[in-house]
Parts: sequence; C-alpha cells; structure tokens
Amino acid sequence: MAWLVVLLLLVVGPIVELWFIIQVADVIGGWQTLGLLLVEGIIGSWLIKRQGRTVVRRIDEKLKSHDLPTKELADGLLILVAGVLMLTPGFITDIVGFALLFPPTRALARAALLRRFTARMGQGFSFVSGPMFGGGRGRGGDVFDATVRDTPPAHRATDASPLGPGDRR
Repeated sequence: MAWLVVLLLLVVGPIVELWFIIQVADVIGGWQTLGLLLVEGIIGSWLIKRQGRTVVRRIDEKLKSHDLPTKELADGLLILVAGVLMLTPGFITDIVGFALLFPPTRALARAALLRRFTARMGQGFSFVSGPMFGGGRGRGGDVFDATVRDTPPAHRATDASPLGPGDRR
C-alpha cells in the first residue's frame, strides 16, 4: 500500500507541480515565475544551511554530554527531506520544504516521525520479505538463550598434542 502511495506521488506530483507553475506563469508572467522559483531556491538553500549547522551543533552538544540526540537526529532527517524538496522545482514542494524548515511545524513533523519509529522499535525494518530476510512465513525461528563462560582447560597441551609443540593455547 505504501508503495502505491509513493508511486502515485512520483507520477501525480510532478504533473500537479507543472500545472501549478503554469497557472502562476499565466498570472504573473513566465520570467517572473522563473525568477520567483530561483529566489525561493536561494532563500531555501540559505535556510537549509543555517538550520543544518544549528542541528549539527546541537547533536555535538548532546553527544559531548553523553546523551542520545534523538530529537536532533530527527530534525536532521527532516531538514534533509526539506532540502530534497527544495531542490525539485515547484511551488508546492517548496512550500512543504519551507514548512519543514520552520521550527514549529518541524516540531509537529518530528513528533509524528518519532511516534512512528517508537511504535516500530523492536520490530526491525524489513525491506525485502521472505523467510531468508526475516519476513513472510519464516519469521520467528528458533531462539536460543546462551551464556558464554570462559573455563580453564582441564589439562595443558603437551608436545604430543595434535596441535603441535608450538601451537599451544
């Protein structure tokens, strides 16, 4: 189902973007539309660089204080997604990208993202299904709980050992 949504976005999304660009160009003109897209790209790249540096600094501070930078890593992922959206030409993707760069709306997206990852925690991620890859019918095989103990050998190897005189353990 998720692949259908992604495929639909990859096919319908560019068509909607192109239609929207044409509609804006009809209202304000072609060169003005191109200029507006370029200005949005420049402002977006500046904001991505600024927000990215802030997140990297916060991750560094968390790691130096021996804390897990969970929220900061989620922010970094959302800024990366915003950067990808800002790279694609179009007004709709730029609006979504700017929304992810704006801290209050990014906090909402971060909460949803962390809720999704927390719900899946412990289940793992299976990109390929089948018994060999942890999906399908083969899931849930035998689990053995083992404790490893290092015990001294009962006797020392001698020169007559099968390991040879120089291969003693």
